[in-house]
Amino acid sequence: MQHSHAHAFGRLNPLVREGLVASTRRNFLKASIAGLAGLSFPELLRHRASAAETGHSVASGKSVILLWMTGGPSHIDTWDMKPDRPLVNRGPFAPISTRLPGVQICEHLPRMATMLDRFTLIRSVDARHSNHEPNAVFQTGNTEAAPRVNRLGHLYPGIGSVIARMHGPNHAGMPPYVAFMKSRSHLAWGGYLGKQYDPFIADQATRLPLYTDVGVDTGRMTEANLFQMPVGVTSGRIDERRTLLSQFDRMRNDLDRSGTMEAMDRYGQQAVDILAGRRARAAFDLEREPVALRDRYGRHLWCQQALVARRLVEAGAAFVTLDLSYHSASGTWDTHGDNIPPYGGISRGLGPLLPLFDHLITTLVGDLEQRGLLDDVLVLAMGEFGRTPLMGTQDSTDGRNHWPVIMSMALAGGGLRHGQVIGASERDGGNIKERPVTPGDLAATIYRHMRMPLDATYLDHQGRPRYVVENGRPIAELF
Repeated sequence: MQHSHAHAFGRLNPLVREGLVASTRRNFLKASIAGLAGLSFPELLRHRASAAETGHSVASGKSVILLWMTGGPSHIDTWDMKPDRPLVNRGPFAPISTRLPGVQICEHLPRMATMLDRFTLIRSVDARHSNHEPNAVFQTGNTEAAPRVNRLGHLYPGIGSVIARMHGPNHAGMPPYVAFMKSRSHLAWGGYLGKQYDPFIADQATRLPLYTDVGVDTGRMTEANLFQMPVGVTSGRIDERRTLLSQFDRMRNDLDRSGTMEAMDRYGQQAVDILAGRRARAAFDLEREPVALRDRYGRHLWCQQALVARRLVEAGAAFVTLDLSYHSASGTWDTHGDNIPPYGGISRGLGPLLPLFDHLITTLVGDLEQRGLLDDVLVLAMGEFGRTPLMGTQDSTDGRNHWPVIMSMALAGGGLRHGQVIGASERDGGNIKERPVTPGDLAATIYRHMRMPLDATYLDHQGRPRYVVENGRPIAELF
């Protein structure tokens, strides 16, 4: 179907900066010394300390990196090929054999083919109810998180936000939920949990190459000024301001027999330390990586973001999302056809993306493995739905439309059981043949990996409890 994306942004207030966004030094300083901080880290730190005092573990040492293939990659042209079907169905790419006997994937994913014993492919993901702009259903694990058809859809919290609230970072000096974002409509947010559990938007936290909306390297770099203080403002001045605020509160401290105010000051100090970036700043600093390793990842924007993601989880972040899109509309993987820029079709749109993605995901997984992190870090690669079994949509001959019926996804790491294919599609790839996997199943699998309770709840705006897992259970084959 022909679609226009203008209507998808209206309710999202696209010109309003939300989440933990500090695009100017002034805004960052205001957030730091005011103690408001967006992330509400004092509350989180109190929660962690309370859990520790009662003998309960909050952080598990586990983490997630989500490679979000924004726009919806074609399952038939990547991980679920149909080589015996007519060209209009099977597409232009040839299959190749993999490390797993009898399993084939696209010829443009050769490195992944040689490492497929470290991956799991799921070829029967139920993508009904999922759409993009906003890309919320699979990032929340909830089929009701569909703002285009449900006026409350934007209130369902992202999986990363739930982890931020109920698990927290693996190190108190790190934000729990981090995202590299091309558009607000490409991510899931805090919703009912509150803006303090929105992702930390990291695009200005490290120096990265700037690309045009069609993927051309401009030769310029981001300023990476998120952690920079204005001229004349130092960490010492922030400490002085914090001391002044503490002195102002002492009259209340004197009346507080429980010690709560003293504790709040301690947690507030830790929160400012986080925003001042003493640990996070180091994690975002790619200059600390050997040049050889940066070159191994590749200097492409997405590859450098993947390296930062590894540094972040290594430093203690719990959930990191990479928005793999050049443009801020529906997403670079939305390959409707060469006559529909900027998407392109399968050959000229999807074709150039696959070798880049192949390099990115295999380098990331290999690096995590070499550093002894792979059992703790779950890597997920997916988009919001699959694409039509037949090419030739919207007056194109080489594109595929949205197909919110079935899609494929890939997983690696997390200490899970890999080297397998779960589920299958029908002969033409148009429907699920066996073993459907739902968004709720995906959420339950992630929470199980994070060692979080699957029956946990949060309160909506009416004070009603809602379960973090709706209509789902962990994917048994992985455990």
